Amino acid sequence: MCGITGFLTTRPADKDASMEQLRRMTGAIAHRGPDAEGYYLSPDGMLGFGHRRLSILDLSPAGAQPMRTTDGRFTLCYNGEIYNFKELKAELRSAGYKFKGGSDTEVLLYAMAEWGIDRTLRRLNGMFAFALWDAKQQELWLARDRFGEKPLYYAWHDGVLLFGSELKALAEHPAFRREINTAALAQLLRFNYVPWPDCIFKNAWKMGPGHVVCIKPGQVPPEPTPFWSLSTMVGQRQLQTVDARDPALIDQLDVTMKRAVLDRMVSDVPLGAFLSGGIDSSTIVALMQAQSARPIKTFTIGFWEAPFNEADDAAQVARHLGTEHHELYLSNRECTDVIATLPRIYDEPFADSSQIPTALVSRFTRKHVTVALSGDAGDEMFGGYNRYVWTARVWPRLARMPRGFRQRLALGIHSFSPAYWEKWFALGNAIVPSRFRVRGGGEKLHKLAQAMGASSVDELYKGFVSQWQNPSEVLVQGTEPLFLSRHIEQIPASIDYIERMMYLDSVTYLPSDILCKVDRASMASGLETRIPFLDNNVVELAWNMPLDVKIHRGVSKWPLRQLLGRYVPEELFSRPKMGFGIPIDSWLRGPLRGWAEEMLDERRLSESGYFNVSVVRHRWSEHLAGRRNHQHLLWIVMMFEAWRREWKV
Repeated sequence: MCGITGFLTTRPADKDASMEQLRRMTGAIAHRGPDAEGYYLSPDGMLGFGHRRLSILDLSPAGAQPMRTTDGRFTLCYNGEIYNFKELKAELRSAGYKFKGGSDTEVLLYAMAEWGIDRTLRRLNGMFAFALWDAKQQELWLARDRFGEKPLYYAWHDGVLLFGSELKALAEHPAFRREINTAALAQLLRFNYVPWPDCIFKNAWKMGPGHVVCIKPGQVPPEPTPFWSLSTMVGQRQLQTVDARDPALIDQLDVTMKRAVLDRMVSDVPLGAFLSGGIDSSTIVALMQAQSARPIKTFTIGFWEAPFNEADDAAQVARHLGTEHHELYLSNRECTDVIATLPRIYDEPFADSSQIPTALVSRFTRKHVTVALSGDAGDEMFGGYNRYVWTARVWPRLARMPRGFRQRLALGIHSFSPAYWEKWFALGNAIVPSRFRVRGGGEKLHKLAQAMGASSVDELYKGFVSQWQNPSEVLVQGTEPLFLSRHIEQIPASIDYIERMMYLDSVTYLPSDILCKVDRASMASGLETRIPFLDNNVVELAWNMPLDVKIHRGVSKWPLRQLLGRYVPEELFSRPKMGFGIPIDSWLRGPLRGWAEEMLDERRLSESGYFNVSVVRHRWSEHLAGRRNHQHLLWIVMMFEAWRREWKV
């Protein structure tokens, strides 16, 4: 795991000046690779590659980057892990290649030299972002893994192509321009994040998951093209004809998941896993421990606020599995102190508030290990989000109701605050079995009400994933791109309405929110994270399972529950789904109020010129008075303002 950066220009340059620029760009992402640094500068000074190394495999100098082929044609600057590199290496050896070291970097480099870039990309099972220079063809290739586990930004300013793992590297080059993209800001207000391929700055982009682009010196970067797409894979899938209770299905999942986990346990440095006590992380840890001769190191953080605390659940799972468990209970002060670092960690404004505990658990974990496995993506692959189950139960009934009636029903729900409804959910939770209990029911009911007027499942989904339902309400200027519409057009016609939501989550929310959050938080502490649920074979197996197997009789993630039940008693994990949340709403009225007032200061908001100040201040007044919980809406505005002031734009 590393950080990469570089530039390509046609302007003759002083080599010493070019090297100094390259060193500054690379130094900006030193946290991604604290173990070593490396550079390549072309003889004319017009191409530069910078690399920061976090040594995981082959700790010797033989794994150093940038790496060049012996004939000097190809130069590679790469970040990630290729989990099937040993199989590829064996093939290359049979073709006559002799390797100097044991790194996957060397295998990736010579695979592309032997088989070509497109063929190699299609064969990779791993997480990666890389830049490859072909000196013979005078071409720069940029590529990113299938789901976007590893980040890759690129920008075009004044005839200079810049790229890097994080925006802060690009910003160190004098050609970079810090001009806000208001269309991207509109998307931030809706989604909590700026989705790919857009970037918060103009003339800068995120490489799309599963995409590759070839850039000629001096030419405007063309549109990247996919070398792999979930749409194509799902459209060509062969659904299994299986019964949800067939043990053979769980046997197959067990074997596939064990292989994915084992591949991600290959490391020359200490390794562990995040453990929340939920189904996904518990499954990963159970499969790790089942394949390890000694106790796996597991890590969790706890909160003193009971509704947000999963540490006790995680500890019970850890005790049953016999892991070497580490837990850290966080005070409000520790959580709020990290907020000042978020604009530097995330580069772009990012407003998923679970970024706070993610950053803290990463920092805690890095004190003990260098690599950690994560349970992320289990929800997208196996139908785990509450909105899937709710939609399956509610939408068939809603669709039969006149739309006008649904809209009036929504108004009725909105006439009472989420806190009011929460009292009724609390009463219900006291009498129903634990698996049917709902946490945060008041907010979820309001979220459902917002989407009740939907004319289709796609519109319903948009309501579920939107924060500001109408960004133009709060944004002074900026037209919102048709981001979801572009992805909706690519959904295979063969999948049903719940799978449409799972598909959209997998190509939007997963790469632009979940994977971004985990990568930046972990790499800020020099910690590598690996995600077994995104293994090629696991993804294909999951999407070849019928939906009624994944969500069986109203129970989400049925196959994972059955698999985990082979290793952990059901009573240790059968409970309501709990997000990685924190009490932002009460903090904004308490320990964070001073900071929030500074971020939402009427004069400074007016001076920045991006937001409708009266709308923001009204929401803030309602929140302070306890009439409504606007934590998510306000958090976006505050995160943007904190970022804007950090970046001085």
